[in-house]
Amino acid sequence: MRRRIVAGNWKMNLVFSEADDLVNGIAQALIECDLDDVEVVICPPFPYLELTSDIGEESDFSVGAQNVSKFDNGAYTGEISAKMLEDMNIYYCIVGHSERRKYFNETNEDIAEKVKRLFEVDITPIVCVGESLEQRESGNHFGIIKKQVVEGLFHLSNEQMENVIIAYEPIWAIGTGRTATSQQAQEIHSFIRGLVAEKYGKQTADNISILYGGSCNTQNAKELFAMPDVDGGLIGGASLKADDFVKIATSF
Repeated sequence: MRRRIVAGNWKMNLVFSEADDLVNGIAQALIECDLDDVEVVICPPFPYLELTSDIGEESDFSVGAQNVSKFDNGAYTGEISAKMLEDMNIYYCIVGHSERRKYFNETNEDIAEKVKRLFEVDITPIVCVGESLEQRESGNHFGIIKKQVVEGLFHLSNEQMENVIIAYEPIWAIGTGRTATSQQAQEIHSFIRGLVAEKYGKQTADNISILYGGSCNTQNAKELFAMPDVDGGLIGGASLKADDFVKIATSF
């Protein structure tokens, strides 16, 4: 049975005092909600992982990182290894976000290596896939997403694949105020689930959680989450406001 998940990606935002206020605000707001059947994940910048993890241990959310190195360890200045994250009790990690692909030239092969490193330490990858506006308008978006899924994930075993979280993020809807319609989101989520079913079988496909990430907010979350193949959201800007983030988490 697949999980319903709402994950907040803070990106490179907030100074320490602001992060402290936000994570405590989310923890307090969650106390007042009944979210037994929704997994809430907060993904802060690296310097705030320990702060967030400490509060998360006594609250109703888990903690994820925004990235991980494809290398195990060694002379890779500035990199953070999967083992480092595991030692800090980090349970999730975003991999292959479109901003990583665009600004840091991450390839599908890089993402596949990062997924391998995470599974070596039992951290759940949240693997992002999605198309640009140009790719969608050219009608090539299905091919782009298939390539990302196949090259980034299809090296995994059946058991590993069931524990991956995929996040569909239409690049044209990230930080632009534009959002895919619920029907557009459902179409792509269904397509991704179909790809998984072809490779791993219907049971694995039915068990995998696929999140929507692309300007999901308090106004559209309920409609998006009502779609049969949308299992939650990877939330960007709206995750920086405690009340908005928790309201999205209660939108199922």
